Amino acid sequence: RWLLVSYDRDTIRPHTMGKLRDLLVATAQSPAMLFYLDNFQSVSPEASRARTGQRPQRGLFPDGLMRGNAGARRGAMNRGARGGQRAEMPAGNMPQRSEQQAAQKQQRKPRGINENYARELMELHTLGVDGGYTQKDVQEVARCFTGWTILNPRGFRNMAGGGGMEGEAGKFFFNGRMHDDGEKFVLGHKIPAGGGVRDGLMVLDILAHHPATAKFIATKLARRFVMDEPTPQLVERIAAAFTASDGDIRETLRAIFASPEFNSPDSYRAKIKTPFELAVSAIRTLGGETNGGPMIHQWIAKMGEPLYGYQAPTGYPDKAENWVNTGALLERLNFGLALASNRIPGTRVDLVRFNGVGRDASADTAKMMERFLGVIVQGDISPKTKATLLKQLSEAAPLIATSGTVEMSDETVAMGQGRGGRRRGQRELAQADLSSVRNPLMVKAVGLILGSPEFQRQ
Repeated sequence: RWLLVSYDRDTIRPHTMGKLRDLLVATAQSPAMLFYLDNFQSVSPEASRARTGQRPQRGLFPDGLMRGNAGARRGAMNRGARGGQRAEMPAGNMPQRSEQQAAQKQQRKPRGINENYARELMELHTLGVDGGYTQKDVQEVARCFTGWTILNPRGFRNMAGGGGMEGEAGKFFFNGRMHDDGEKFVLGHKIPAGGGVRDGLMVLDILAHHPATAKFIATKLARRFVMDEPTPQLVERIAAAFTASDGDIRETLRAIFASPEFNSPDSYRAKIKTPFELAVSAIRTLGGETNGGPMIHQWIAKMGEPLYGYQAPTGYPDKAENWVNTGALLERLNFGLALASNRIPGTRVDLVRFNGVGRDASADTAKMMERFLGVIVQGDISPKTKATLLKQLSEAAPLIATSGTVEMSDETVAMGQGRGGRRRGQRELAQADLSSVRNPLMVKAVGLILGSPEFQRQ
């Protein structure tokens, strides 16, 4: 986890608008990726055995005990209490221990080729699970990436590789002694023997230009920017743009944004904001300030997206069904209220500067609502949602703090019918005490608008 911020900042972001192959090389050589998928320990079995055979034997005491053994030192220094005689070590005691250690060493699984990165590279980064590769391809790709490791990963040494190779600890380097230098075949392509680090680079080039990769990347980008289930026709056109531009991500995105599907009314607000997107857009919309500290992180985590906290190598899902359910809607509403009432330490908003009717908004509820609808959703809200908001505001302000329920529109209810959701006409709201808020009605209005279906969508 220590490497994740650098991975996002220094590896992903600089390559998001370039060629896919360059992004693949950057991630393959990232210490975060090498460590996460254990490739920094991947070594050719032949190289591992050769290194073991060449390891010099440690010095032995005359009695056969290894030098530096704590038990041997204790036995050697243990003198009899009488006469200054050296105490006799029980026969067979330490040799027996030495035999046990040898047996344990034999039982340890020898280091060898690790297939984790090879498999995820093809399944998650390029070809996709149905990309046409086989287990043999996984094994061959894994062989190509042996020796792609981290220089001095734990900071114990200033040198690595045994050949005087200097470098900065914790950075990528290729260790030829760990590499399988034999001939390989990947997806029908021959990779000649003796290629060294070029073996892995050839694999990345093969994968970046594979037709299955074009389709896989096109599908993921269309799902991210257009709709959860993009049409085959859209995916085909995006894949063609990807191939024609030699995997240029910028040109591929240009094809998406110019497509009829992207500009179709059916795609307008078709995507649900992730918790991170919701938090950022809410703070920006209200002109707020945040120190990005633990409290705002906790709210994002409560809504279902702990930053850098997803365990699976797939990354966070990009479909509404993964983000919206009964519990998630509750936390999203709670977040809107907490933000509007300045109850998130380190994050502040000033609602009064947006309100055209002055600090005391109780005199003209409808006008205040219109003002904030214009600020938060640019006035673009359905009549049903607007009626629901006005109904809630017409009730006494303490309702939001004590009743525990707020009636939501049918669209919001439908949003909550994903995983774990159940259809309900009422949604529990935060039991926050708003009595100390200078204008609880204003806070209530902003919190409800932030929780509306229109603002929850991209």
